[in-house]
Amino acid sequence: MARDFCRSPARSTASPLKMNTQALLSELLSGDDERAEKAAHALMQNQQAALPELYKLLESPDPDQRWWAVRTLAGCEPTQQTTRSLVAALEDPSSEVRQSAALALCHQPTPEAIPALIRSLDDPDPMLASLAGNALSLLKAAAVPALMDALEQQHSPAARREIVRALAEIGDPRAIPALMKAIESDSALLQYWAEHGLEKLGLGMIFVKPT
Repeated sequence: MARDFCRSPARSTASPLKMNTQALLSELLSGDDERAEKAAHALMQNQQAALPELYKLLESPDPDQRWWAVRTLAGCEPTQQTTRSLVAALEDPSSEVRQSAALALCHQPTPEAIPALIRSLDDPDPMLASLAGNALSLLKAAAVPALMDALEQQHSPAARREIVRALAEIGDPRAIPALMKAIESDSALLQYWAEHGLEKLGLGMIFVKPT
């Protein structure tokens, strides 16, 4: 089932459905996206009762159920366990669940997710890699050391592009050497993002690769 990953997981301000937790969970898993979305918002508003059930759903063999569990956790107030669950979901067998987890971490940035997000940059799913890059860029200075270290490691060309893009978007002066090195790459996209990052840092210089 295709998912709308532009949908914000922010908690709803609408009145919760007049149902108990088990009834809301049935709605969440109804197979009807509109009913499930309403149930998700109601569960977010009553997360103390909902969280234990959502954690159980993360163990479901049905990827659609795991997706709705992650989507609902994304709109809950972060706790240590919800954060751990979202980070763990980045390793889910379903690409849609992994995407949902990465999007959730864009809305709930946490340094705890950095190693898993770095690994996600190498995922063959380009949407997941892009969402992981977004989540890393939202972590700003906290992600810079790991991103710079990752740039020195063996990563796919797509992952390297996401690393440089994240460093460029963060705009941390510590990344200047990495961006200057990236601008000498043979990749036009790496060069583009490196130039963007250097311009954002106020350098505004044109670097020419030596011949």
